Amino acid sequence: GGEDAFRRLFRFYRQRDVSDLRGVVDFSVPGGQVFRSQLSVSSVSDQDAYRAGLQPVSQWKAYGLKGYPGFIFILNPFLPGCQRHWVKQCLKLYPQKPNVCNLDLHMAPEKTIDLWGQSKEQLKRKGSSKREPRSLLEKLRWVTLGYHYNWDTKKYSANHHTPFPSDLAFLSEQVAAACGFRGFQAQAGILNYYHFDSSLGIHVDESELDHSRPLLSFSFGQSSIFLLGGLKREEAPTAMFMHSGDIMVMSGLSRLLYHAVPRVLPNLEGTVLPSCLDQALSSDLPVGSVIEHSSDEDWQVCAKYLQSSRINMTIRQVLAEGQKFPEESGTNGKSQAASEDSHHQQNSRAKRHKPN
Repeated sequence: GGEDAFRRLFRFYRQRDVSDLRGVVDFSVPGGQVFRSQLSVSSVSDQDAYRAGLQPVSQWKAYGLKGYPGFIFILNPFLPGCQRHWVKQCLKLYPQKPNVCNLDLHMAPEKTIDLWGQSKEQLKRKGSSKREPRSLLEKLRWVTLGYHYNWDTKKYSANHHTPFPSDLAFLSEQVAAACGFRGFQAQAGILNYYHFDSSLGIHVDESELDHSRPLLSFSFGQSSIFLLGGLKREEAPTAMFMHSGDIMVMSGLSRLLYHAVPRVLPNLEGTVLPSCLDQALSSDLPVGSVIEHSSDEDWQVCAKYLQSSRINMTIRQVLAEGQKFPEESGTNGKSQAASEDSHHQQNSRAKRHKPN
């Protein structure tokens, strides 16, 4: 019926039985089109890696895919317990104002100030019934950081910007440097919150003004299938697993490829949470570490949330060094924010999560 190759495979993996996922690339079992990728070990000191909650770069397992130059897949390089920090930040800190989230579109500002505080007790008591009302955290679909994207004009703007989290910027800089991109600046981020019925539509991330810098993607919680295609939707994509802690880097010729997430999967290990999230954080954190210890109570809330959810952080550099946004006529921060909100309201189901 005229359906393009990418859409056909998106639908195929969305509907396929979870017990039969042959043909999906698993980087923990490299072979076939998967090859070992070289990293810039000397670009990140072991101390800076530790400060970001990462193993020394020399111990990372990084891979590439034949036919996808510039694509790098890093199998969970996080130190034991350090994934918990990023999960807590994505649920407790990053949704706070002045950052923007989907709930801002249809709730009064005072109602979205403390999503964590309003949700934690309800989450801790939550059972397995689908009929139980969802907490505000479970209704969270996206949060934007740094430069906020205007979905109507498909542009970023100097007028709609909030401070980028310093801990996430440091993590991103270390990963980018290890992949050969020293001087990477984390300027914009989109956090996506998925549940078992969620998906991410087919799209290209092309609105950043500097495409020479990579797109970084971090995953935590339940696993997913990621589809990486070509420059046109007529090119059939390659399907691959993304597990908790895995990092993807799209750079070079792979920076502007079509991609999507058709499916979120229950932990393939057969346990409620991936084993890497059961590991406790070391009591000895290095001087200057951006990682913080989470209280048992905080992690109890995070763990309950992750039983049926996946969190993804995508980080981008919008502007090249010294580059400025083009002059905009008649645009101010308020109208910019309003137009962005109107797009998300119209397209949050179609583009970001479960299509109708």
